[in-house]
Amino acid sequence: MEDAAPESLECEKRTWLIGAAQHGFRLDQALSEVVPEFSRSYLKQLIEDGAVTQAGIVLRKPAQRMKANESGQIELRATPQSKAFKPEVMPLSIVYEDQYLRVINKPAGLVVHPAPGNWSGTLLNGLLALDPESGKLPRAGIVHRLDKDTSGLMVVARTRGVMDALVRLIAERSVSRQYVALAHRPWTGQAIREVDAPIGRDPRNRLRMTVVDLIRHPGKAAQTQFELIQNAQLGCLLRCTLRTGRTHQIRVHLAQLGHPLVADELYGGERAAGMTRQALHAYRLAFIHPVTEQALVFQASLPDDFEAALGQWQIDYRLI
Repeated sequence: MEDAAPESLECEKRTWLIGAAQHGFRLDQALSEVVPEFSRSYLKQLIEDGAVTQAGIVLRKPAQRMKANESGQIELRATPQSKAFKPEVMPLSIVYEDQYLRVINKPAGLVVHPAPGNWSGTLLNGLLALDPESGKLPRAGIVHRLDKDTSGLMVVARTRGVMDALVRLIAERSVSRQYVALAHRPWTGQAIREVDAPIGRDPRNRLRMTVVDLIRHPGKAAQTQFELIQNAQLGCLLRCTLRTGRTHQIRVHLAQLGHPLVADELYGGERAAGMTRQALHAYRLAFIHPVTEQALVFQASLPDDFEAALGQWQIDYRLI
């Protein structure tokens, strides 16, 4: 993992000396040469955290220019990134498990993988605590993701062979992933609609994805099928089937159609019907077991907040 200290490292003090070859270098650049086993970005982070001193004075500016023969000390502390892949016991809803894989019903609010702002308390941390052997797998066996505030079903591998097989099945579109979505405004037109609209990073807001013209902007093909389950006065309940699996795909496509998800504020949705997180739930997952070749089909009941929202809008959840 980039910019991570060795797992054994807690806090090691080391003396540094600027040589003639580093004269005039930035502090972070000079340290990356005199402490070469650590990346420059890791060292920059330590400087900003006050881990570098010179004659007892803390140096906090990575861009500070250094002179030959200057010396000092650095505390090589573990960064949040280096601590991210650690087991953390947490309640996980296991829908199915065997020696090869698990199917998990992820609650809304749980981040799947460590990232800036969420270096702990993720599903990956929970998987490492649940099964120490998962630490031998890339991403602890996670082969696909759900957004933090999307609830529902995920499959996780328990062996490298099964992980590779699941990644291949997903790439071949042999894993069926269906969601239910509560969206603003009643659905009009055909009850079933196929959307084929490429998705890429929004150049005006890097936190968002958007539908793009691939001739003018980078992106990837994205296809989703939407099926009306029931209309309400203020919105609609939809069944969404992924044909591809792009970041924020359902959210982006629904916003493009003029039906943003309820409470999906990033894409124009407003809080309504008591929902305070995007109204999206991965309710059905189906695939052929990579080892046993058994056809597996799983379905996850709606979370309480989603079911309550349907009740407020007088939508019958039993139609799902």
